[in-house]
Amino acid sequence: MVPDENVEDIEIRLVLEAIHARYGYDLRDYAAGPMRRRLHAALTRLGVAHLGELQHQLLEDPEFFARVVDDLLVRVSDMFRDPPFYRSFREKVVPVLRTYPKLKIWHAGCASGEEVYTTAIVLAEAELYERSLIYATDMSAGALALAREGVYSEAQAAGFAQNYRDSGGCGRFEDYCTRAYGKLAVREGLRKNVFFFQHNLASDYALGEMHVIVCRNVLIYFGARLQERVLDMFSHSIYSGGFLCLGKSERVLPSRAAAFREFVGSDRIYRHRGEW
Repeated sequence: MVPDENVEDIEIRLVLEAIHARYGYDLRDYAAGPMRRRLHAALTRLGVAHLGELQHQLLEDPEFFARVVDDLLVRVSDMFRDPPFYRSFREKVVPVLRTYPKLKIWHAGCASGEEVYTTAIVLAEAELYERSLIYATDMSAGALALAREGVYSEAQAAGFAQNYRDSGGCGRFEDYCTRAYGKLAVREGLRKNVFFFQHNLASDYALGEMHVIVCRNVLIYFGARLQERVLDMFSHSIYSGGFLCLGKSERVLPSRAAAFREFVGSDRIYRHRGEW
């Protein structure tokens, strides 16, 4: 027992330990105050009486965990978030993608879809969208529902547009969206080749023969064992010579260095072993 740890602190610690042991999500080092507030918000929203019951249901029911996870994770996403990454993707990855007659791209952990539609815009500007299929997955049904709609707050438009310009966008961001009633909606043409479905990186199967896998700012939530599993899954889901794109604070583990090599190291773009 941690000295001076009160009962609720112990309960919170046990809930987070249970999540880590059962699902591989490592939330144990999150700031205590915000995590306490998020856990209490989950109790209220789900009608769960106390943290002990929450822990029990989390251990017994993976679907229940999928309902809780959005309350606990801080999902921050924007279109063209991290513009230098997208500039590198345009300049370094797109020329290689042009050599393929068809493209399959997997956005793993797509959250509310902003980065999925970003990829769609990049492909459209490179005249590659019509030959592309984009698979967008998340374990959260709620996040996927938002992503399928492709509707965001109009207040985000200025930030999206600036990111787009900073990423090397060659047109007008406004051409890819429509505005009405304080909302910003992605145009239908950018949604037709995108397929959303539930997938849990901690337990589900690999998807095969992808030319690009985008999984940015997801691995930071995982412990080392789950990171190993996910990277192994990706190595079995990608063409030789395909690309893996991670978040700025993420890296391929040394144990997977034989499968993925740095392509643009500063922007966490890796290439699968195979023909270069």
